[in-house]
Amino acid sequence: MRKLLVTGSSGLIGSEVVDYFCKEGWQVYGIDNNQRADFFGIAGDTRWNQQRLLAKYQNFHHIELDIRDRTNILLCIQQLQPDLLVHTAAQPSHDLAATRPFDDFDVNAVGTLNLLEACRQYMPEVVFVHMSTNKVYGDRPNTISLKELKTRWDYDDPAYQNGIAEDFAIDKSKHSLFGASKVAADVMVQEYGRYFGMKTCCLRGGCLTGPNHSGVELHGFLSYLIKCNIEGKLYRIYGYQGKQVRDNIHSYDVARFIHAFWENPRCAAVYNLGGGRQNSCSILEAFDRIAALSGQPMQYEYVDKNRDGDHICYISNLSKMQNDYPEWRITQSLDAIFESIFQSWVQRNQA
Repeated sequence: MRKLLVTGSSGLIGSEVVDYFCKEGWQVYGIDNNQRADFFGIAGDTRWNQQRLLAKYQNFHHIELDIRDRTNILLCIQQLQPDLLVHTAAQPSHDLAATRPFDDFDVNAVGTLNLLEACRQYMPEVVFVHMSTNKVYGDRPNTISLKELKTRWDYDDPAYQNGIAEDFAIDKSKHSLFGASKVAADVMVQEYGRYFGMKTCCLRGGCLTGPNHSGVELHGFLSYLIKCNIEGKLYRIYGYQGKQVRDNIHSYDVARFIHAFWENPRCAAVYNLGGGRQNSCSILEAFDRIAALSGQPMQYEYVDKNRDGDHICYISNLSKMQNDYPEWRITQSLDAIFESIFQSWVQRNQA
């Protein structure tokens, strides 16, 4: 039976990958140590998701392990010999990285290196999928000519009508310390592919979202926004008049692409992974969508200062993914994404 190892298995993407491959009949092993609770407090706790997975699947096995623990990561890979490794564990916050830079780099960059080298030593034929981020491009997307519309910013350069492609430059920009640590991991994953011939893939995620997200203010755009609406909490908009745009992809569609890559892997592959133009929305547009679902207006305040390095408009160009994997496509619309997150928070608040 095929074996999958998922890091960050209690998080949004990790748990979706567990769900997907357990249903496919794989033996699935999940590494997670609930580090989000340390990073974000009780609101970031993911033990509920770990318990959900353990109760649901007999073929899911939890491993309590920190990816910074090099000795035990090496031992884990040596013993498990996974066919597929999906690396989703990360410190995901710009703001937190600035206050805890050692933790940020040790988790994001060194933790990734630990996994890569363990695989090279003990399972070099593994298919290695790394959840990277569009923040590897830093704030360079903000240099694209923009136009201001009523509820959003949009690209004014026809070259970017379909979004940002993988050949977009990553240098000469402000990344944030988080972005810098993810650049290090991203390039290292590519290098293990090119230098050692391993089958590796970097997925530079846009706004990854879904019902199993433990959204907090510092991380989890739609999940946190919808949670604030349901609970009547104040939401803060940071700059750009609330017209900043993100393209949103459901975690299920992420898991489906990982499966497609497993079936036809490449060395040192890089893809921009997001919802594309069809699933893009601004903060103001998100307010309207959730108010229509919940029946209550958004409570918010405007802070006239954007977060350092924050994108004004980011839409992923999916052309390369769709050319390389024509059987893959977006299946979850923006409406479906809002509905699934809304229902998830309603159920969690009732529990």
